[in-house]
Amino acid sequence: MDSGILIESFAEFATSKNIDRPTMISVLEEVFRTMIRKKYGTDDNFDVIINPESGDLEMWRTREIVDDNSEDIWDYNKIPLSEARRIQSDFEVGEEVAEEVKLVEFGRRLVQTARQTLIQKIKDMEKEIMFEKYKDQVGEMITGEVYQTLRHEVIIVDSEGNELSLPRTEQISKDRFRKGESVKSVIHKVEMNNGSPKITLSRTSPVFLERLFEIEIPEIYDGIISVRRVVREPGERAKVAVESYDDRIDPVGACVGMKGSRIHSIVRELGNENIDVINYTDNLELLISRALSPAKVSSMQIDRDAKRVSVFLKPDQVSLAIGKGGQNIKLAGKLVGMEIDVFRDIEEHNDEDVDLTEFSDEIDEWIISELHKIGLDTAKSVLALNKEELVRRTDLEEATVEEILDILRKEFE
Repeated sequence: MDSGILIESFAEFATSKNIDRPTMISVLEEVFRTMIRKKYGTDDNFDVIINPESGDLEMWRTREIVDDNSEDIWDYNKIPLSEARRIQSDFEVGEEVAEEVKLVEFGRRLVQTARQTLIQKIKDMEKEIMFEKYKDQVGEMITGEVYQTLRHEVIIVDSEGNELSLPRTEQISKDRFRKGESVKSVIHKVEMNNGSPKITLSRTSPVFLERLFEIEIPEIYDGIISVRRVVREPGERAKVAVESYDDRIDPVGACVGMKGSRIHSIVRELGNENIDVINYTDNLELLISRALSPAKVSSMQIDRDAKRVSVFLKPDQVSLAIGKGGQNIKLAGKLVGMEIDVFRDIEEHNDEDVDLTEFSDEIDEWIISELHKIGLDTAKSVLALNKEELVRRTDLEEATVEEILDILRKEFE
């Protein structure tokens, strides 16, 4: 095995990974010193000289000359006078002998071991380089190529051929990938598992949507507009609060663009995710009203300590506030950081109607609370919906819903 081949192959790798020369020489020297220790028990009296550019390797062993009858004759660091004089005839006791040790003297097995050690060190350095590259890039956008689609993840390769993982849980439900396809995502997590780096990507993270805004909206990239908050139901709906640092620029209009031209590419990238862009404000009441868009709020009561707000709306606005499957109210709550309860405006109640709290002796409070969450606070507002609709919009069992409807109907018989 030619040492030059080992050294040159490692030098090529080190150069491609921008590893500095001192580190490169240090790694190579340690590999050969390990081989020396295995053969001679120590490397204290050895010099290893490496030129990674030419592939040259020199190993020199230095020993002190002792008399042939000395007790130190068996010391690895000593050499008998008679043996020293076979190297050079005028050597004397007490002098030092430096002799070159050739790679062939170590035998095939040790050389093969050195080769395997070097290969392993290259692999370890690749892992360390990959980890160092990505650990400070969490939250950054990356574009990679689909290498393999598996049941629970898609393997993405970056520009350097590193394999990254896009788990099924971090994919949008409508995502469908083909081998060789280009994919955008954000770096979600970087960790070491059993000595190997694990780079996890995400397309469902709110940060991914924020990065797409930065790419598509020049004013955000330039810092004129900032994205203050992002909440998502990936692939379904999202709300983005933006703020302008220039009074002359409407942040919402700038993000949406003429006839939606700017936001269209973002929506398409996210599988037609419905994106509401709202103007951020420090006025909590106004922010809540904007977050519940397209519904129009009549009034509200905010409990800052409990982080809860009761919102009152006209009957025709309640379903808009709640949204399909409760998405709108859920995202609005996340955006403002509060639990939102929706109620029909009390002024709209029919005189013959009865508030649900009047039935607290027959209906558990937690059930009444569930109904309040979807904007139902009177008996007739509940009866206006059929059983299937109530089951779909709440977390209540079908049998429970039937029981509630029976109780409420009896009130008006």
